[in-house]
Amino acid sequence: MISTLGQVMVYVNNQDESVKFWTEKVGFTVISEEDNGEGMRWIEIAPQKDSQTSIVLHNKEVIAKMGSGANLEAPSLLFFTEDIESLHAKLSSNNVFVGEIVTMPIGKTFHFADNEQNYFAVAERNRK
Repeated sequence: MISTLGQVMVYVNNQDESVKFWTEKVGFTVISEEDNGEGMRWIEIAPQKDSQTSIVLHNKEVIAKMGSGANLEAPSLLFFTEDIESLHAKLSSNNVFVGEIVTMPIGKTFHFADNEQNYFAVAERNRK
């Protein structure tokens, strides 16, 4: 049985710029970085060292050449936050493209774009 979602693969054109975006602008942490010495390099990032789920940044060109059939488009990710207004302000002040905060049935949400114009969403769920 599946017990948890461990990692999400995000395929990017420039791994170094993507790491800078996620760590410097969003506040994620590098968990690990691996290089097999044959052109395959991956960087694991997460909001915190002890996060249950992490993102692994892979080189899109290398993965495409492998012919694995992997979908190289950015996945549709929804992150959760406890303070959406503060996060929205932080990302805006870090020159990240952010959409307006919108109130939905689940709570407040907005989207943002990374350095390669991949879009992700953030939500602050209604408290019960």
